[in-house]
Formats: sequence, structure tokens, C-alpha cells
Amino acid sequence: MALSESTMDKKAVENFQEYLQIPSVHPNINYNGCVAFIKKQAESLQLPVKVFEVSPNKPVVIITWTGTEPEKDSILLNGHMDVVPVFPEDWKYPPFSAHIDEKGDIYARGSQDCKCVSIQHLEAIRRLKLNGIHLKRTIHISFVPDEEIGGHDGMKAFTQTNYFKSLKIGFALDEGSASINDEFSLTYGERTLFRIWIHCNGTTGHASLLPNNTAGEKLLLILEKFTKFRNAEQEKLKNPKIRIGNVTSINLTMIKGGVQINVIPKEFSAGFDIRLAADVNHEKFEKMIQKWCDDAGDGVYYTTELKEPFVENTKMDNTNIYWMAFKKSCDNLNIKLDPMIRLGASDSRFLRVMDIPTFGFTPINQTPIRMHGDNEFLNKDIFLKGIKIFMEIITEIANV
Repeated sequence: MALSESTMDKKAVENFQEYLQIPSVHPNINYNGCVAFIKKQAESLQLPVKVFEVSPNKPVVIITWTGTEPEKDSILLNGHMDVVPVFPEDWKYPPFSAHIDEKGDIYARGSQDCKCVSIQHLEAIRRLKLNGIHLKRTIHISFVPDEEIGGHDGMKAFTQTNYFKSLKIGFALDEGSASINDEFSLTYGERTLFRIWIHCNGTTGHASLLPNNTAGEKLLLILEKFTKFRNAEQEKLKNPKIRIGNVTSINLTMIKGGVQINVIPKEFSAGFDIRLAADVNHEKFEKMIQKWCDDAGDGVYYTTELKEPFVENTKMDNTNIYWMAFKKSCDNLNIKLDPMIRLGASDSRFLRVMDIPTFGFTPINQTPIRMHGDNEFLNKDIFLKGIKIFMEIITEIANV
């Protein structure tokens, strides 16, 4: 017997709430609850599921819907199971209660980032199957760990396995971000993560003296260089056509040094989080950092905490057949897209570096952006609308 749309909607919201109520929160996550939930969903869809532990206690779960032409490259629908920490005292409702208020807003950590998109993937597949739809390309729905702490033990490790390569992925959809207006955000690229420490060594001694060549003086020179560059990038943002994803961000995030307030320290170290814009030459940028260290004096050098490779943006033209299919589905739905470079990092970068064209897309609009914030919520009507959007998109890209 065919299920009514209202029954399907009710079940979709219940599944969403159940997933949100699993506290897969950093640090020290136990993913067993998520894995059990996903296995139950796969069983209800009558689809095979596999679990891979490519890193200890960090499973990757894959549900597969085989296409009518499995020899074609497949489609990956990705989402992550983990969520960031919460401060429960600052929430209207317990952050893992998935409470629905009188307006239909569902409050929970992960409601926007990004358990919503995984359930929307599943529920879109469920409805397509119930409608008797058969797609040409095989669909893989992936649930990965540790995206919120870099994804290195999750998606990055998974992409290095033989099983991942055997999936023959031709195109992927990963999480996007919410939008406060009628448009839907679409991310087609990311800035490159580059995290460094600048170490400034100098003369030590009693703080009542005025010696030359101190670590503090050298640190000030370094800070001046970084601040000047940062100010220039901020200046670019005065052009309304330029967004934060199109410039290089530099932020001083940590300073270490000193043993006692009346002792001139031997060393100061400053930590910088840098996100390199797509048009930045990485080699030239590092040479600039090295020159700043040389100019600051002897004993000044930098060490790299994280340096990721340059990754090409996903093309949004007629050379990318998946983009053409994606755009066609959005045009059919009268959806207006807002393409952008993603502000932060996501698992998309690990897919793009494997030459897999990837878009970040979460069908959430008309919603305050509460990802990583207190009182994160998603309205149930927006959530349900996203399922219908994915039904159209998945059908087009899987039949391209």
C-alpha cells in the first residue's frame, strides 16, 4: 500500500529527530549509536550497507543503491556524523533533545551542520524507490567521522583505500551551508588551509634592563608584517563583489612565551591560522613569510603545523556534465543559487584532490545561520522541502 505524503513527512521528521538525539559530539566520540541508526535506515530502504574502520574507532558507513548502468561512474552523497561541542546552559532546549517548538523549529546540535543533509539524502532515496524510480548511475550515501576536527582520520583516510577507489565516483555532493534569504548557497571550492608558528628567539635577562635583540622586539616586527597583509585583504572586501572566500584570511590565534613577568623571555612563538585564496601562489607566499622572518632578525623562523595542497575549484560550465545536470534540476525547481568559495574547510577538499568534481549543497534557506552556535535549529518545513529538492537533483545527476 502506498504511503501518503503526510505519513512520509512524519516519518522523515522522526528519523531526523532520532539521528539528532545521538550525541556524536567531540571530544572522544563513540560512533556506535550513529552506525546502528544508519544500519537500521539501510534495512528500511532494503539497501546494502558496509562499515569501514579506516582509523581506530572512527567508522565510515556506506549505503549503496545500485544503478541500472553500474558501469558508469557513480554518485557520492556525503555527510559527517560528528558535531561540535555545546554549552547546554546557553540553549533554549537541551541540545540533543531535537525539541520541536510551536513554529516547527527543531532545536539540536547538528540540525544545520550537518545531520540534516544526511537524512535528506536518505529520505529522497526512500521516496524515489517508493515511486518506482530507477537511476542509471549507482548512488553511494556516505557517513564519515571527524569532519569537525579536520577529517584526516575520516574522509581523507577513506579516500586512500582500495575500496574507495573501487566505487568509481564521478561526482559528489557534500554539505553546504544555510542561507538567510531565498537563495540557496552552493560551494564549488575552498581556500587552502595553512597553519604556522613563527618562533622568535632573542636575548634574555632581567626585565629592568634594555638589551637589544629581544624576542619581544622580533615578535612585534612579525606582527606588523602580518597585520599589514591582513589589512590589505580586509580592504579588498570593501568591494561588494568580493566575498571573504575570495581573499586570504590571516589570524593570530595563539601566543606562547615567557616564564615570569620580570624575566625577558628567550622565545616567543605566535600561531597563525591562514586560509589561502584560490589565486595565491603557494610557493611565493611561503617565500614572503620567510623574508618576513629574515627581516625580523636572527633566531626567527617558522614551522608548519598544517599545509594542505592547492586544489582546483569544481568547474561550473558546460565542460562539467554534472554541473549542467545540477543546474537543470535547480532551474526546474525555480531555485536561485548563490555560488561561493566555502569560508571554512570541509571534506569536499579531499574529494576534489582526487579529481572528483564536488559541490557543497545543503538545501536550507530563509534560516538564521546557527552552525556551531547556540540554539542551532532547522524548521521542519524547510527540512522537508529539502528532501523534494534532493529528489529532483539526485535524479538528474544520476541519469546524466
